[in-house]
Amino acid sequence: MTTETELVATRLSLQAVAEHVLCAARHRATGRIGLRAAPGGFATPPFPGGHGLQTLAVDGTDLVRSDDRGSERTPLTTVADAARLAEIDAGAPAEVFTPTTPLDPSARLAIDPAAAAHLARWWGLVDDALAAFRAEHAADEPTETQLWPEHFDIAATVREVNYGGSPGDAAHPLPYLYIGPWSPPAPDGRFWNAPFGALVPAHEVPTVEAALALFEQGRALLT
Repeated sequence: MTTETELVATRLSLQAVAEHVLCAARHRATGRIGLRAAPGGFATPPFPGGHGLQTLAVDGTDLVRSDDRGSERTPLTTVADAARLAEIDAGAPAEVFTPTTPLDPSARLAIDPAAAAHLARWWGLVDDALAAFRAEHAADEPTETQLWPEHFDIAATVREVNYGGSPGDAAHPLPYLYIGPWSPPAPDGRFWNAPFGALVPAHEVPTVEAALALFEQGRALLT
């Protein structure tokens, strides 16, 4: 059984890699910071590198770099080692956002394999629910689903409402699904239970269908 302590430590270590390596590499090549859910964790979209298009991906407890030469994998031990494989100097683009995690390249990353798998499954579930939700409401021109390194949540926006899932944060340490209208309704102690909108713990939405139903419920209440 994965503990809260293991989940939090793993989340913060993975976020350090997301902010200071994956996001940093993509931003330096394209000016963009968004990541994507991927099998085993998360990844950059393909971006120009020194050997054609390349992708950086966190797969469990490893970092994988793929380009025209093939793929190379290394265990996630420190941010410095991850940056070395990515062929960049570590460091989030501070001109775009204030990093959540400190830049400490030589600090050992605390990534528990079971906790990393748990978070990967959560991002994958939310990603699938958002794909179905965006397809259902394509006429509303939803934004692309992105995994944002500075918040580490995966989300899309439809008609000025953010729909997404977080792996946890300082206020809510465990994963949760959320609906965040740009102009949130007043908390009612029921559905709208957070200052930003609605928050539901991940254990209450164990399937893609349950997550999609919650997104639809929030949309119906807002319209």
